[in-house]
Amino acid sequence: MTEPAKQQPRIYLSPPDVTDLERKLLLAAFDSNWVAPVGPDLDAFEARCAELTGVRHAVALSSGTAALHLALIAAGVRRGDTVLVPSFTFAATANAVMYLGARPVFLDSTPESWNVDPQILADELRGRAVRGQLPRAVITVDMYGQCADYGPIADACDRYGIPLIEDAAEALGATYRGRPAGSFGLAGVLSFNGNKIATTGGGGVLVTDDGSVAKQVRHLATQAREPVPHYEHRTIGYNYRLSNLLAAVGRGQLQRLPQLIEARRVTGEHYRAALGDLPGVTFQPVASYGVPNRWLTCLLLESGLRDRIIHELEKVNIEARPTWKPMHLQPAYQDCVMRGGAVSADLFHRGLCLPSGSALTGHDRERVVAAVRSVAAGREKG
Repeated sequence: MTEPAKQQPRIYLSPPDVTDLERKLLLAAFDSNWVAPVGPDLDAFEARCAELTGVRHAVALSSGTAALHLALIAAGVRRGDTVLVPSFTFAATANAVMYLGARPVFLDSTPESWNVDPQILADELRGRAVRGQLPRAVITVDMYGQCADYGPIADACDRYGIPLIEDAAEALGATYRGRPAGSFGLAGVLSFNGNKIATTGGGGVLVTDDGSVAKQVRHLATQAREPVPHYEHRTIGYNYRLSNLLAAVGRGQLQRLPQLIEARRVTGEHYRAALGDLPGVTFQPVASYGVPNRWLTCLLLESGLRDRIIHELEKVNIEARPTWKPMHLQPAYQDCVMRGGAVSADLFHRGLCLPSGSALTGHDRERVVAAVRSVAAGREKG
């Protein structure tokens, strides 16, 4: 009787990639006893994030969602306001709007980049200006590490005096016409969650050129405590600061950021070369206006085939996922206004995210390619 084949190691979608460098920095921070949400590693991490995004200020926080929440407060968003938000995004983008009692108005994507459609955004602002119902803010999202088209987007926001918040959670290291992701609008938001291109194990950073915004966010993130000997609070604050220990890990990740991005670029190019000939397969377009960080490699194919690939890859211990389910299709947001919707719905129904971690080996990539091609070949025969 033959023994069952040994299960190969699991290939995850986008796992952390940490080395001895991060370990040494973490232990050094531990040994220094700077284990609270204050310390030299936190200061250095913030300074490096500001430098990488080309802005003056950075505030390290417990998550990218916390950064979005505080960015919206800094933009003046209040209960009853509206905020324009791409529908094709992770839920945190819209959830932060709801935290403040405001309502998102969802906008469709453009197939050329999968980011928010600048024309739909401009038309929505124009129509709302005529009706006297301008939103309090606009949030953009840099999808899968590719910047939105900030030229026309910023022009439209400036025309009506609407604050722009850039959700660059997935886009650290990407650029738009040579300008770093995170540097657009009133504030940018970075994520250092465990699945991002660089991680602190959980955390986020708000980056901004506006010193008053940075000061307000830093104050709110530390329970809005007033600078007096006793605990004095004149407004409601939050416990949102990042630990110095996690910032030490982030410092190591940022030192390796060029290598982390390059590894994902190599993986993306490998998938395109190895799978691009399959019938009906198209990859996320690379917009001519910028350079993505290739956080995840995503493609479109027949919805039935997509679901079968995910199922079959799981059988051989490979993680793959659909692209984001648009917010206007989520039960929690079914009562919100949506402008357009066909593009983002199609991106979800046919979109597939392949394993893209920076520690993937050549053997790992070949396992993924072989599994995808095997399913596609079976479909052709059927």
